[in-house]
Amino acid sequence: MPETALSSGDVALVVVVLAISLAALAFAAYLVRAVMAADQGTTTMRDIARAVQEGAAAYLRRQFRTLGLFAVVVFLLLLVLPVAEGGWGTKLGRAVFFLVGALFSASVGFIGMTLATRGNVRVAAAARGGGYVPAFRIAYRTGGVVGMITIGLGLFGASLALLLFDETAPVVLEGFGFGGALLAMFMRVGGGIFTKAADVGADLVGKVEAGIPEDDPRNAATIADNVGDNVGDCAGMAADLFESYAVTLVAALILGQVFLGADGMVFPLVVAAVGVIASVVGVLASNPGRNDSSGLAPINRGFFTSAVVSLVLVAAASFTVLPSVADLEDTVVSPQVLGFLSVLVGIVLAAAIQQLTGYFTETSRKPVKDVGRSSLTGPATVILSGISLGLESAVYAALLIGGAVYLAFLIGGGAALYAVALAGCGLLTTAGVIVAMDTFGPVSDNAQGIAEMSGDIDEEGARVLTDLDAVGNTTKAITKGIAIATAVLAATALFGSYNAQVGVALEEAEATLGDAFSLVNPNNIVGALLGASVVFLFSGLLISAVSRAAGRVVFEVREQFRTHPGIMDFSERPDYSRVVDICTKDSLRELATPGLMAVLAPVAVGFGLGVGPLAAFLVGAIATGTLMAVFLANSGGAWDNAKKMVEDGAHGGKGSEAHAATVIGDTVGDPFKDTAGPAINPLLKVMNLVALIIAPAVVSLSLGEDENTGMRVLIALVAAAVIVAGIVVSKRRSVVVGGAEAPTSGEQLTATAP
Repeated sequence: MPETALSSGDVALVVVVLAISLAALAFAAYLVRAVMAADQGTTTMRDIARAVQEGAAAYLRRQFRTLGLFAVVVFLLLLVLPVAEGGWGTKLGRAVFFLVGALFSASVGFIGMTLATRGNVRVAAAARGGGYVPAFRIAYRTGGVVGMITIGLGLFGASLALLLFDETAPVVLEGFGFGGALLAMFMRVGGGIFTKAADVGADLVGKVEAGIPEDDPRNAATIADNVGDNVGDCAGMAADLFESYAVTLVAALILGQVFLGADGMVFPLVVAAVGVIASVVGVLASNPGRNDSSGLAPINRGFFTSAVVSLVLVAAASFTVLPSVADLEDTVVSPQVLGFLSVLVGIVLAAAIQQLTGYFTETSRKPVKDVGRSSLTGPATVILSGISLGLESAVYAALLIGGAVYLAFLIGGGAALYAVALAGCGLLTTAGVIVAMDTFGPVSDNAQGIAEMSGDIDEEGARVLTDLDAVGNTTKAITKGIAIATAVLAATALFGSYNAQVGVALEEAEATLGDAFSLVNPNNIVGALLGASVVFLFSGLLISAVSRAAGRVVFEVREQFRTHPGIMDFSERPDYSRVVDICTKDSLRELATPGLMAVLAPVAVGFGLGVGPLAAFLVGAIATGTLMAVFLANSGGAWDNAKKMVEDGAHGGKGSEAHAATVIGDTVGDPFKDTAGPAINPLLKVMNLVALIIAPAVVSLSLGEDENTGMRVLIALVAAAVIVAGIVVSKRRSVVVGGAEAPTSGEQLTATAP
């Protein structure tokens, strides 16, 4: 058995890693000063930006108050649930680090959103006064801040836990990962419902019915739409990638301790520290140059520079931190080669996913051009072409991810699951750049909205912001693809951790597994079907929630147009706060049911059917979630960019029938790509972490000396009853809320763009 306690050299190395995590936060502070020093533009632009800032901050404050009580309940439950190893100190540490993970996840989201809502107006001002290069630099540096905070806090929490708890740190870090994942899921779900309810409502009434531009100030949903970009794409995505980062480290430390002892725990932290250095280099390398062929060129340059730097430094770390074959007795696989090749697999997977997602979502590529061309025959063919594109792309993405997992298994031999976890760490060595790429999108989108609403920008500046927005659409799609890959690798590694946790619990209970993990066990087939079903039901609930909330926005905007006709000639001002309030209330109300299902479904399956069916449940969820998430993200991304392509003049341009068809396609795709699709990522990790945490209790009540069938069944029934009650309540909510009817063809709202 490898030595699991940290040596003095290991402690010194972890202290260095801790210092590097603080350096990441210091670099984020440097970028903050650079962004905040930029000009904020005209008074009108500042007023609009302030409204977006206030709306976003108010939403997150209400969301955090709602989630605070939930976090306290989970904290108390973690104090009750048994741990696989360690005593009360470990149990308390796990519960405390749950709160730390939740706090860090919330902080990443809040800080990222706060800076994004201040960077957007500065990007608009830079485009107005300086052109493409300064506007691009501010937008990307704003994203860079969020990226460095994400990896800095994630690495800080994991390093601190290892220093404080040593051998029992993997158990404590279960709480850290669970806190980050749980908050990220709620922020993803709530933010996704908010942003797409506002976006869909704004598009349906503004573009389709009133015939006014997307960010026209006469549309009461425009401020809510811009707020939504920040609470969904900035706060939600930042929290999502933070928990991916934290959860991957958790799985790697648990499996590393099993296979290599202390060295196996330290190495993933060193890989993450290498990622900090590589991300700094990548952010600095992303400056646009005169010879760049497109706006994506500097972003791709930063990403691939970061990947190369990571690979070189990880190669050095693998052969210095990890032991050689000669140092170990029971292995024929060199840990040094295993470490380097596994991380290489993750880095190559990130690059491959980036290229694949770009192919299916960029306006210059054939798939999106085909979707745009289908608009000539109406919205039905736009919908069909987008769905077929998403289904096809999901297969290729699944093959890439599955190939990476299988290759890691081949590399790892007896430590195969550790190799998968290290591949996830390798993929996330570029996490700082990935988050920067993602935040770049909503910041650019907001900048364009602020400029259009203010009217204080010339034609050249408007073109700069349009180009940045198009680049941002592609970077958002790419980062969603990479986030899905990280989620699958993290979930697979967590599944391996679950297996290890069950083994430890069986030893303590002096029980045997028998045929519990057998594929032909009917209980396991049922478990796999339930896991797949949860992904479908979760996605359906979120899309339905967006539909209901968007319906309320549509009625509100129509009502304002009907009762205040002066809005259309600018003699009256819309009531923006009403739509923000609708989106806030609906998103916070609607997030409860899918959130409870994610937490309680593994509880119902585990206690009701046992450890084997729970393992099958996780496999079914991972497999189905991979395909579903890619399908939703790429279909939505293709519809969005097809709309952009038509708005840039293709197939008749703005105002044509083709434009109306692509707007409908984009409206359908909005909850696909920005609500349900991204929310599947934290769903998979939350369910795996819940399974990991309850594994000792499930084994104890079903196979150990404390076997208690009645208690198991009671827990499962209560969990199932809560899920069913939540779904019933959700289904009783109606999209019809009263208000003005849609304008008839003879009463169609008309207006010219300002």
